[in-house]
Amino acid sequence: MVKVKIVGALGYGGVGIVELLLQHPEAKITALVDVEEVGQPLSAIYPHLTGFCDLPVVAADDPRALEPADVIFYATPDGVGMKLAPGEIAHGARVVDYSGDFRFTTPDAYAEYARRIGRTAPHASPQLFGNNAYGLAELHRTEIRQAKIVGNPGCFAVSCILGLAPAMQAGLVEPFSVICDCKTGVSGAGKKPSPAFHFPARHDQVNAYKLAGHQHVCEVERELGLLAGREVRVTFTSHVVPIVRGILSTLYGTLTRNITEAELMALYKDFYRESPFVRIFPSAAAPGTMQVRSTNFCNLTVSVDSRVNRLRIVSCIDNLMKGQAGSALQNMNLLCGLPETLGLLRPGCYP
Repeated sequence: MVKVKIVGALGYGGVGIVELLLQHPEAKITALVDVEEVGQPLSAIYPHLTGFCDLPVVAADDPRALEPADVIFYATPDGVGMKLAPGEIAHGARVVDYSGDFRFTTPDAYAEYARRIGRTAPHASPQLFGNNAYGLAELHRTEIRQAKIVGNPGCFAVSCILGLAPAMQAGLVEPFSVICDCKTGVSGAGKKPSPAFHFPARHDQVNAYKLAGHQHVCEVERELGLLAGREVRVTFTSHVVPIVRGILSTLYGTLTRNITEAELMALYKDFYRESPFVRIFPSAAAPGTMQVRSTNFCNLTVSVDSRVNRLRIVSCIDNLMKGQAGSALQNMNLLCGLPETLGLLRPGCYP
């Protein structure tokens, strides 16, 4: 059994990985660590887990939190994992970090991301660059299997990169023509309350935000640039819509050559032939977030607007699953030499 410790167990990302691990046949949760509700059973905070996970929340210095584990999940904000991961790795653990601390494999790449989120302090563990991997399994399985620490990807980045990767690798899209128009549910803001997400302020409200530059753009441009073999720049707009969970990204790019929808479908299906969590649909499909809710799937609807010579992809994920805890478990499976789909291959619920 894989012994697992979850740091930041009380947030949406923490409880999300708990829910998944409870159904995982090869994993055992050994410690739930947080700074709040210490001593309380997790099921007292999240009653739906009563009888499933009654483990107490412990402080970071509690002996139970200090016991060795095989895999550590840091469901924590930026700046936490980079300080704590070296000690865990020194004791033989492998790490999956939800934040941006280890999504970048060089100091310069991390510095650009840090600038976007307003962090001025240098990276606390630059010696780990080169031992880390970007945790988008569909593109980096080999690196993830060999890594000591995996930087879980940003939720918007997952939807955009998976939606555009086949086209960029095939040289189908002009590299400076990409537009990412993205909508996310309110849970993307996390568990901490704020006036902007108070029900009266959120209900019946759709708004764009971070127009000055969203931090996930760093990941999107880097990954698409690697696939294209040249610099890529995207126009990225994020919106909050009044749903709880889900991301729908509509992705556009100017085509470099004529291609039919049937040819595009074939290209995408071939690219993702070994990626069980990516499903490809024709333009006649009705894309939406409900079809991926509570699952680790990414649904891609592909189309060609030949009238204006433009590619159009609609990418749907659950931001808390494929955009967070689902990808984290997928990465754990790869780190531990387990089947990639273990504990994850399930439909959602309807309606």
